Amino acid sequence: MSLKFSIITATYNSSASIKDSIESVLAQTYENYEHIFIDGASKDNSVEIIKELTDSIKDKVKIVSEPDKGIYDALNKGIKTASGDIIAFLHADDFYADEGVLKNVADKFEQSKSDSVYGDLQYVSKANTSNIVRQWKSGEFNSRKLRNGWMPPHPAFFVKKGVYEKYGYFDLSFNIAADYDFMMRVLFKEQISASYLPEICVKMRVGGESNKSIKNIFRKSKEDLRAMKNNGLGGFLTLSKKNLRKIPQFFKRS
Repeated sequence: MSLKFSIITATYNSSASIKDSIESVLAQTYENYEHIFIDGASKDNSVEIIKELTDSIKDKVKIVSEPDKGIYDALNKGIKTASGDIIAFLHADDFYADEGVLKNVADKFEQSKSDSVYGDLQYVSKANTSNIVRQWKSGEFNSRKLRNGWMPPHPAFFVKKGVYEKYGYFDLSFNIAADYDFMMRVLFKEQISASYLPEICVKMRVGGESNKSIKNIFRKSKEDLRAMKNNGLGGFLTLSKKNLRKIPQFFKRS
């Protein structure tokens, strides 16, 4: 029996971008999935758009709309609601790069028997998603690389649900870096297996929470440092290497 994906999308006043996200899921050739929407009690028509666009697959859709404590609380709710084998996050501003993403990820899981599979990520302009701003090419996994600031892009990081159940969910004491803390916890501290799929899986619009202001960049760095120390990865040197790794991504746009 084929692996089932639980695709979790957290939304809050996301009417401007949610259509692209949903349509990229509807276009997938791999059909064994559920799409879970955790909405933070949006004040716009996000929920109405979700219901309208997913009417043809409503048996695969779960929608929860209620106040939450932020995006990581929403993602934790989604994981706990999920019935699939593989957890996938597709944020409201993101969309799958092509119609074969889920199939290729599923094939990689079956071939590798890994606990996780990750791919590459493209950052695109908010106004024109054809305009590539930055390209994150992950490369093959090696746990030693984590000490040098390497990490996979979280939106392109697919993990078996059992990993969350065994090693814990997102730590809500983090406002911006709970995804980094989780990845370092499972990849470095707990040494789960990971396999690289060398293709662009997700396209992300620029302007996310972690880099939308100088204040948030410093806040993100502070939280990254805490995540590193929590998981035995080092300190300021690792943080410096992590930030320096981003520079070449702005020059790899092919």
